[in-house]
Amino acid sequence: MKSFANLATRPAGVSLVADDVLEFHAARILLLLKLCGKANRIDGLTKMAKLDFFVRYPRFFNIACIQLGIPDSDSQESIESSMVRFLYGPWDKRYYHILSYLESKQLIAILPSGTRYSIQLTESGAELTNKLEDSSAFSNLVKQMIKVKAAFGNRSGSSLKDLIYQLFDEEVVKKSRGEVIK
Repeated sequence: MKSFANLATRPAGVSLVADDVLEFHAARILLLLKLCGKANRIDGLTKMAKLDFFVRYPRFFNIACIQLGIPDSDSQESIESSMVRFLYGPWDKRYYHILSYLESKQLIAILPSGTRYSIQLTESGAELTNKLEDSSAFSNLVKQMIKVKAAFGNRSGSSLKDLIYQLFDEEVVKKSRGEVIK
């Protein structure tokens, strides 16, 4: 994964995938904080990762909503980018890199909150996120995040982890650590 500025050195014939661009992931995390959090904040890395899982895997989101009887959850968007099986379920190896990047740009603040961390948008992060939210390039992602927040925004990270483990045994639980979730 590279910053967009560093991709200019790639040969023109080499295809560029959004999943390889740091700023794409950073934009998604900023939107996640605003749209799936409370007051531009998500308390806990586990909660952030599990909400991100349901944003990135609309098919799993639909299955979870059906199992829980949550209405109007139909999401047609395709998988945005892959995650891997981690100790506590779906995880993106790039989270720490992305969070450090966003913190260094002063777009987020990461604050200790008891035994976990609270990740929140700074004032400049909130301003940028407002622009991203209004961008047509992110409209499908914004729609999916609004659905995820409505369905799971009030749940704890542990509750979301347990739900994923309960519903997605073959797809997540039985995978080896580091294996890509499809």
